[in-house]
Amino acid sequence: MSMNLEELKKLREENFLNHKKKKKEYYLKSKKKDENSKYKDYKEIDYKEELNAENFAKNIKIIAKKQKEHMDDRKEQIFQKMSEYKEKKQSYYQENREKRLEYDKAYREEKKERLKEYRREYYKKNKEKILQRQKENRKAIS
Repeated sequence: MSMNLEELKKLREENFLNHKKKKKEYYLKSKKKDENSKYKDYKEIDYKEELNAENFAKNIKIIAKKQKEHMDDRKEQIFQKMSEYKEKKQSYYQENREKRLEYDKAYREEKKERLKEYRREYYKKNKEKILQRQKENRKAIS
Protein backbone atom coordinates (compact mmCIF):
# COMPACT_ATOMS: atom_id res chain seq x y z
CA MET A 1 0.00 0.00 0.00
CA SER A 2 1.85 3.03 -1.22
CA MET A 3 0.61 6.61 -0.95
CA ASN A 4 1.88 9.36 -3.08
CA LEU A 5 3.30 12.54 -1.61
CA GLU A 6 0.14 14.62 -2.15
CA GLU A 7 -2.03 12.12 -0.26
CA LEU A 8 0.44 12.07 2.62
CA LYS A 9 0.50 15.87 2.78
CA LYS A 10 -3.29 16.00 2.75
CA LEU A 11 -3.55 13.36 5.49
CA ARG A 12 -0.97 15.16 7.60
CA GLU A 13 -2.84 18.47 7.21
CA GLU A 14 -6.15 16.85 8.22
CA ASN A 15 -4.56 15.26 11.29
CA PHE A 16 -2.97 18.55 12.25
CA LEU A 17 -6.28 20.43 11.93
CA ASN A 18 -8.09 17.77 14.00
CA HIS A 19 -5.40 18.00 16.67
CA LYS A 20 -5.65 21.79 16.70
CA LYS A 21 -9.45 21.62 17.04
CA LYS A 22 -9.23 19.16 19.97
CA LYS A 23 -6.61 21.31 21.66
CA LYS A 24 -8.81 24.41 21.33
CA GLU A 25 -11.87 22.59 22.66
CA TYR A 26 -9.91 21.32 25.65
CA TYR A 27 -8.56 24.79 26.34
CA LEU A 28 -11.99 26.43 26.14
CA LYS A 29 -13.56 23.67 28.22
CA SER A 30 -11.05 24.24 31.01
CA LYS A 31 -11.55 28.01 30.76
CA LYS A 32 -15.36 27.72 30.90
CA LYS A 33 -15.08 25.86 34.20
CA ASP A 34 -13.37 28.84 35.80
CA GLU A 35 -15.92 31.37 37.07
CA ASN A 36 -13.58 34.36 36.66
CA SER A 37 -12.62 33.47 33.12
CA LYS A 38 -13.58 35.73 30.25
CA TYR A 39 -14.28 32.56 28.24
CA LYS A 40 -17.10 31.28 30.47
CA ASP A 41 -19.70 32.65 28.04
CA TYR A 42 -17.73 31.68 24.95
CA LYS A 43 -19.67 30.30 22.02
CA GLU A 44 -18.44 29.08 18.65
CA ILE A 45 -18.46 31.73 15.93
CA ASP A 46 -20.43 30.99 12.79
CA TYR A 47 -18.26 32.70 10.21
CA LYS A 48 -20.79 32.31 7.39
CA GLU A 49 -23.26 34.30 9.47
CA GLU A 50 -20.68 36.80 10.76
CA LEU A 51 -19.12 37.56 7.39
CA ASN A 52 -22.17 37.73 5.14
CA ALA A 53 -22.81 41.00 3.29
CA GLU A 54 -25.23 42.64 5.73
CA ASN A 55 -23.47 41.64 8.98
CA PHE A 56 -19.95 42.31 7.74
CA ALA A 57 -20.26 46.11 7.52
CA LYS A 58 -22.05 46.24 10.87
CA ASN A 59 -19.36 44.08 12.54
CA ILE A 60 -16.55 46.18 11.08
CA LYS A 61 -18.19 49.33 12.49
CA ILE A 62 -18.54 47.70 15.92
CA ILE A 63 -14.86 46.64 15.86
CA ALA A 64 -13.72 50.11 14.79
CA LYS A 65 -15.82 51.68 17.54
CA LYS A 66 -14.32 49.36 20.18
CA GLN A 67 -10.80 50.10 18.96
CA LYS A 68 -11.44 53.85 19.08
CA GLU A 69 -12.85 53.58 22.61
CA HIS A 70 -9.78 51.60 23.66
CA MET A 71 -7.45 54.20 22.16
CA ASP A 72 -9.39 57.04 23.80
CA ASP A 73 -9.18 55.24 27.16
CA ARG A 74 -5.43 54.86 26.79
CA LYS A 75 -4.76 58.31 25.31
CA GLU A 76 -3.75 59.87 28.62
CA GLN A 77 -1.46 56.96 29.47
CA ILE A 78 0.17 57.12 26.06
CA PHE A 79 0.86 60.86 26.34
CA GLN A 80 2.16 60.38 29.87
CA LYS A 81 4.57 57.65 28.73
CA MET A 82 5.72 59.80 25.82
CA SER A 83 6.45 62.76 28.12
CA GLU A 84 8.25 60.46 30.60
CA TYR A 85 10.38 59.10 27.77
CA LYS A 86 11.16 62.63 26.57
CA GLU A 87 12.25 63.71 30.05
CA LYS A 88 14.30 60.56 30.56
CA LYS A 89 16.03 61.05 27.21
CA GLN A 90 16.72 64.72 27.96
CA SER A 91 18.20 63.95 31.38
CA TYR A 92 20.34 61.17 29.88
CA TYR A 93 21.75 63.55 27.27
CA GLN A 94 22.46 66.19 29.90
CA GLU A 95 24.19 63.71 32.21
CA ASN A 96 26.32 62.23 29.46
CA ARG A 97 26.98 65.41 27.51
CA GLU A 98 30.78 65.30 27.85
CA LYS A 99 30.99 61.63 26.88
CA ARG A 100 28.82 62.22 23.83
CA LEU A 101 30.83 65.24 22.68
CA GLU A 102 34.05 63.29 23.08
CA TYR A 103 32.63 60.32 21.19
CA ASP A 104 31.32 62.57 18.41
CA LYS A 105 34.72 64.24 18.07
CA ALA A 106 36.54 60.88 17.93
CA TYR A 107 34.02 59.59 15.41
CA ARG A 108 34.47 62.63 13.15
CA GLU A 109 38.26 62.27 13.29
CA GLU A 110 38.07 58.57 12.46
CA LYS A 111 35.71 59.30 9.60
CA LYS A 112 38.10 61.94 8.21
CA GLU A 113 40.97 59.46 8.33
CA ARG A 114 38.95 56.78 6.58
CA LEU A 115 37.95 59.26 3.88
CA LYS A 116 41.57 60.33 3.34
CA GLU A 117 42.63 56.67 3.09
CA TYR A 118 39.82 55.94 0.66
CA ARG A 119 40.81 58.91 -1.51
CA ARG A 120 44.46 57.77 -1.54
CA GLU A 121 43.45 54.25 -2.57
CA TYR A 122 41.02 55.55 -5.18
CA TYR A 123 43.67 57.83 -6.67
CA LYS A 124 46.21 54.98 -6.76
CA LYS A 125 43.77 52.66 -8.52
CA ASN A 126 42.50 55.21 -11.02
CA LYS A 127 45.62 57.32 -11.48
CA GLU A 128 45.88 56.65 -15.23
CA LYS A 129 42.20 57.37 -15.89
CA ILE A 130 42.31 60.58 -13.87
CA LEU A 131 45.45 61.83 -15.62
CA GLN A 132 43.94 60.98 -19.02
CA ARG A 133 40.76 62.93 -18.17
CA GLN A 134 42.79 65.91 -16.98
CA LYS A 135 44.78 65.93 -20.24
CA GLU A 136 41.57 65.81 -22.29
CA ASN A 137 40.09 68.66 -20.27
CA ARG A 138 43.21 70.80 -20.82
CA LYS A 139 43.11 70.13 -24.58
CA ALA A 140 39.42 71.03 -24.70
CA ILE A 141 40.04 74.30 -22.86
CA SER A 142 42.97 75.26 -25.16
